[in-house]
Amino acid sequence: MEIGQHISQRYNEELEQIRNKVLQMGGLVESQTKKAIKALLDHDQDLAKDVATSDQSVNQMEVDIDEECTRVIARRQPTASDLRLVIAVVKVITDLERIGDEAEKIARYSKKLAKNPNVVDTHSELSHMSQLVLSILHDSLDAFARLDAEGAVEILGRDEKINKELDKLSRLLLTYMMEDPRHIKNALRVSWCARSLERIGDHAQNICEYVIYLVKGKDVRHTSLEHIRSKYFPHDIDVSES
Repeated sequence: MEIGQHISQRYNEELEQIRNKVLQMGGLVESQTKKAIKALLDHDQDLAKDVATSDQSVNQMEVDIDEECTRVIARRQPTASDLRLVIAVVKVITDLERIGDEAEKIARYSKKLAKNPNVVDTHSELSHMSQLVLSILHDSLDAFARLDAEGAVEILGRDEKINKELDKLSRLLLTYMMEDPRHIKNALRVSWCARSLERIGDHAQNICEYVIYLVKGKDVRHTSLEHIRSKYFPHDIDVSES
């Protein structure tokens, strides 16, 4: 899919500018998430502090893009695919801002965990879960950049892996807490970081749903993956392997 072309070159430029700003915001959020995860895994207090205090940039980008969308609606009265683009952008930047919030939470907990890093050893589990989350986040942003609905459907099938990793990590943390109550505080911090990772995955999934809406014109929220696949992509993707 390509953004529609219009008689007004300025209108085309406005729509493309909005989309580019979303991609810039997505790049910043992805970078912040990577830094937060690195701070968590490497027990890097300085990096964690940097992420925890830099969320304002993401918030300002959300406000700026939202205002541009409002101006386009007021001036251009977009219809059809143009209107879907504006609506999808407003929804995507909301999820990007929330991803930024979750990265900030991970960074704040990481600062405290770094003071006593070896009490609860979950590095391997957190590393694996983090890679899954970063992969989904990166690919969802790529699907938005390329307006790739088929790619978005494939990404929707990966969320279950993150949920399984969260369940496994939660059981491990519970074991640590039962064995020694002194581990409870740090185990809870690790658990909260894992919850934030899982929520980042959920927000990335939402972005994929908005890509499908933008390309296909169908709202697939609260719809099973099997139904999305069979109704809108009957010949494109085998989601049984996802």
